[in-house]
Amino acid sequence: MDPRVKSSLLWGLVGAMAFLVLAQGYHLVADEFLGIAPMGVGALVVLGTTTALAHTVRPRLVQNERS
Repeated sequence: MDPRVKSSLLWGLVGAMAFLVLAQGYHLVADEFLGIAPMGVGALVVLGTTTALAHTVRPRLVQNERS
């Protein structure tokens, strides 16, 4: 697997896990359970968005790091 793709997928997983942690925190504080389906859909949306954003922005960050 291309290291760029692998890195982007890992960042997507980090984003999805962060979303799930925030959803769990909401459940603990507000005492309201959102449901498995909305949490799963939300995690997948965050995963896809973060992966695409990381893949798109990475070349620019690497370029800024060199200068």
